[in-house]
Amino acid sequence: MIRRLQQLEKAASALEPAAVKRKKTRDKVIAYGEDFLKGIDSLKAYDYTADKGVGLLDSPVSEQGLDIDQVLALLRSNVDTHGLNPASGGYLGFIPGGGIYYSALGDYLADVTNRLAALFFGSPGAVRMENMMISWLAGILGFPATAAGNLTSGGSIANLIAVVTARDAKGIDSKKIPASVIYLTQQTHHSVQKAIRIAGLGECILRYMPMDSRYRMNAGELESAIRSDKQNGLNPFLVVASAGTTDTGAVDPLGKIGEIAAAEGLWFHADAAYGGFFILTQEGKIKLAGIEKADSVSIDPHKGLFLPYGLGAVVVKDMNSLRYSHYYLASYLQDAQGTNEEISPSDLSPELTKHFRGLRMWLPLKLLGTRPFVAALEEKLLLAKYFHREIVKMGFESACEPDLSVVTYRWIPKTGDPDDFNKRLAEEVVKDGRVFISSTVLDGKVTLRLAILSFRTHLKTIRLTLEILKEKVEGLEG
Repeated sequence: MIRRLQQLEKAASALEPAAVKRKKTRDKVIAYGEDFLKGIDSLKAYDYTADKGVGLLDSPVSEQGLDIDQVLALLRSNVDTHGLNPASGGYLGFIPGGGIYYSALGDYLADVTNRLAALFFGSPGAVRMENMMISWLAGILGFPATAAGNLTSGGSIANLIAVVTARDAKGIDSKKIPASVIYLTQQTHHSVQKAIRIAGLGECILRYMPMDSRYRMNAGELESAIRSDKQNGLNPFLVVASAGTTDTGAVDPLGKIGEIAAAEGLWFHADAAYGGFFILTQEGKIKLAGIEKADSVSIDPHKGLFLPYGLGAVVVKDMNSLRYSHYYLASYLQDAQGTNEEISPSDLSPELTKHFRGLRMWLPLKLLGTRPFVAALEEKLLLAKYFHREIVKMGFESACEPDLSVVTYRWIPKTGDPDDFNKRLAEEVVKDGRVFISSTVLDGKVTLRLAILSFRTHLKTIRLTLEILKEKVEGLEG
């Protein structure tokens, strides 16, 4: 047995490379990253390729490993040169993510040290850091010091946590579900519908509230619907507002909705995954006024703080409600209880084992302060106004000025179907690859979208986009 253990130890020793080996590998990985960043301005925002990275399949996982140069070559030729390039400033479709460099260093340190950021007993410092980040978020949202929350993988899980908390806080058990009512709009992010289904609320009544001409919830209609439902013996319990919709960037009237929810006894959840961090700007404070009335808010640092994908957050005003829905004590964890000076993230979310996500947020904020983040957010708001002004000058139809940094627009051709034309226009821009735009359907019409949120998107990017759109329109009509 001893001999076999010695043999296995020797075979497994490759998992603990020596310092020289670590440095050699690390230097080549860093060089790869630096090479990527050096050419970022010349890389396409979308790259059409025939093989779509199929070469990865020619190198399956095997008993023997490869040299780092071979591995990076596989990465370069099969992953980093196909499809979307969200690191590009020309990525203007969907809702752009970030990818600031200091966050990558935070992830590196988090992975090397491998702190268990789930239990205060396991890593008090990591838990304090994550709770500090939640407290900072609560502060900018206008929530009280007693608020709590969780750093999640993104807005989808954040919305799920909020919906589950609302369900339990309002006592929605299986008997009450068929008569319970949730209010939202057709512009509410689809992750909310998924959360409702996953939370076992699929049989609730969903009321899709009318919107105004700028795709914002009609608060008057909401109030009338709630009162009518109550008169008819139903149980209104949750209203979901958007603080920046994905389709149009619209901000629902948060203050009025909050007043109605409080008066009628509903849980008020604000989905601010995209738009929440604009509250750091003066304009954003005005447009997001009323978000402090929400019972819960989802907000994505990997959007408005320009961090890499994989970091969302949920903040809940009443910590006890959040803990009630997610707390569980397993017998094998009894040693970790009773010494907590701070609430553990595992008590506030479905996760137990979790990545130390807080370090990727804390490190850039500590190194840079908030000033450059605020400047970048103000820049995005102004770029959206500029693009909207210029696109209208060019002859595009745009139903409304942007609330935040998403602009919707469409071209009406001289002849032919406008929907087909705009589909083809979007395809031509994406095939060109220098920038990436996306489309949606508004009021039954195919509509183009420009979402400005990459920290690398600047005035030259928007001017290039305008040039490309002009060129493609002329080509399709010509």
